[in-house]
Amino acid sequence: MIRVVLADDQALLRSAFRVLVDSEPDMSVTGEASDGEEALRVVREQGADVVLMDIRMPGTDGLAATRAISADPALADVRVLILTTFETDDYVVEALRAGASGFLGKGAEPGELLSAVRLVAAGEALLSPAATRGLIARFLAHGAGAEPQPSGAAALAVLTAREREVLVEVAGGLSNDEIAQRLAVSPLTVKTHVNRLLAKLAARDRAQLVVIAYETGLVRPRGGGA
Repeated sequence: MIRVVLADDQALLRSAFRVLVDSEPDMSVTGEASDGEEALRVVREQGADVVLMDIRMPGTDGLAATRAISADPALADVRVLILTTFETDDYVVEALRAGASGFLGKGAEPGELLSAVRLVAAGEALLSPAATRGLIARFLAHGAGAEPQPSGAAALAVLTAREREVLVEVAGGLSNDEIAQRLAVSPLTVKTHVNRLLAKLAARDRAQLVVIAYETGLVRPRGGGA
């Protein structure tokens, strides 16, 4: 059973999400919060696998709450899925840096939201479609300076050549099956490489691998486009 916490300052939206989530046999809402501080308390007290987190909330916002969840070793298995009205929100990338596993527009179809919860709960990164990945790449490049982090080379030095190849493909938003096809290896082999990347780079999930790939300069955003 996937335990879901809803964090949004709009009670009507929380009610709609609760009905949707609770209608599924494999997930249930364990708690609700109207701001980030309350979300953190609910997660700690009630437990959660996935937090549907709004960014813009009064008091402690979703960004601060996401950072707090990611920084708490006791909540290492909790995944945060950012819900945003505008997918071009700069805060989205800050949330990914803070430890979020992805983001979804509030205008998404019900089926999309449920699939997103399952995807994030399984440790995947919700960074599709390709246009969204490109948006993230540009924000990562320009939001905090386009230059790679000085520690980038040292971080990548622990990786094998094949692991670097896999990291590049992960940063492109490809699934294990797609990476396997591109690199002519089995999906199980790709999964092994991804697990090693997570361990070596101390990343929570695939979303964090994408951030690391861009911030270390291993992958550069494509120019142009909006």
